[in-house]
Amino acid sequence: MRYNWQQKDWPHFTFDPANAEDLLFAFAEETGHISGMLKAAPENVKMETLINTMVAEAIKTSEIEGEYLSRQDVVSSIRNNLGINHSPELIKDKKAQGLARLMIDVRDTYADLLTEKKLFDWHEMLLKENQGINAGAWRKDAAPMQVVSGSIGKEKIHFEAPPSDRVPQEMESFIRWFNDTAPGGPAEIKKAPLRSAIAHLYFESIHPFEDGNGRIGRVLAEKALSQTLGRPVMLSLSRKIEADRKSYYQALETAQRSNQISDWVGYFVRTIFEAQIETKDILTFTLKKTLFYDRFKTRLNDRQSKVIEKMLEAGPAGFEGGMSAKKYISITKTSKPTATRDLQTLAELGVFITEGGGRSTKYVLNLET
Repeated sequence: MRYNWQQKDWPHFTFDPANAEDLLFAFAEETGHISGMLKAAPENVKMETLINTMVAEAIKTSEIEGEYLSRQDVVSSIRNNLGINHSPELIKDKKAQGLARLMIDVRDTYADLLTEKKLFDWHEMLLKENQGINAGAWRKDAAPMQVVSGSIGKEKIHFEAPPSDRVPQEMESFIRWFNDTAPGGPAEIKKAPLRSAIAHLYFESIHPFEDGNGRIGRVLAEKALSQTLGRPVMLSLSRKIEADRKSYYQALETAQRSNQISDWVGYFVRTIFEAQIETKDILTFTLKKTLFYDRFKTRLNDRQSKVIEKMLEAGPAGFEGGMSAKKYISITKTSKPTATRDLQTLAELGVFITEGGGRSTKYVLNLET
């Protein structure tokens, strides 16, 4: 089977712009909406949205690769690197610490030209704690670099990357392409999602590192978006990919069979657009949450505050099944009469909207006030 890099037109990708035209228009509209919301939002709301988005990206980009990080260590690491902790918090999970540094660096240096040194620095941040991985260098193994699934004896090869001795030359061409297609470059790609889609596929097809190619490839997709938009993008691409990993891997495998990539562009642009919608939902939720606290915080007792905080932690999707007296008792360790009285008070204040009746009564947060 001939892969994309083995074909005569490599790496000259072609696609039908109409395949993503509507999504590109919708993306541009949503970008305007989010920019306006961010400008109008209080600083604490912007910071909370940024942290939530970066934490989701850090955790999900690792989960795609089957690696699970300590959420608390990721949060603490990001807060430490943003400089918003009065005194840096102790981080036990060094992988979480390295990934947080990577997330912040990508954001801080989004406008810079891409260099080999920057890619090596990112790779070291990500994998220097991994024993046996040659961090901060291109792969050199003579054995084929293959993406394989299945048990021993029943392996399926999904993709084989260029041989290691071709990687330096291929990456030199990739870095030149990335910089040439940036704003003001001789081959500028003006549509941010298009450039991001091609950058990710191009990098993944070279697969230049021993490990970490998926995570670095998603970082490059983010850098491409940020450069072309002219500001650090605020979305979690990995959260959308991880939610349907099968579709991602199928789209990638198909795209690596040809340099005609219309289907890949359609898939990736849609993924970026959906990730942007999620960010808008998080920002809207954070704004509502702030207004909610401003209105009710001083009117809640400690038990009520604890329950509401628990419900708000669930995010825009809400607290599954709403709040019930049984759940309230479990969270607060209080008696049934006290729980009933607290819940009725919250409903009377307008904090909760009641649904159902009797033993089936559920309480939902009223964030629309």
